[in-house]
Amino acid sequence: MANYSRIDRISEEVKRELSAVIRDLKDPRLSTMVSVVAVRVTKDLKFAKAYISVLGNESAQKDAIAALKSAGGFVRREIGRRLNLRNTPEFTFQLDDSIAYGAHINEILKDL
Repeated sequence: MANYSRIDRISEEVKRELSAVIRDLKDPRLSTMVSVVAVRVTKDLKFAKAYISVLGNESAQKDAIAALKSAGGFVRREIGRRLNLRNTPEFTFQLDDSIAYGAHINEILKDL
């Protein structure tokens, strides 16, 4: 059985709630294919780095990250309301292209 620390459990819970909050956002810059790949919360619960994957071209990805940054206060408030944590982390959103990279590798392997 894996030995998970408290921070790992909190990171997974924040990831699940962050996905739900992003689905509820009404920003037109957010496409329907925005997913949270991972969330890393610091040990003091002050900061969280969210890795976001956006399906689409580069401009759609930049627009989605800009929309999430502008909604950062709302996201923080919603996470604080949904989770009972001592401190609600301040989010930084970072674009993650691992899903697109995996699809690209899959296409290369199909062609072989």
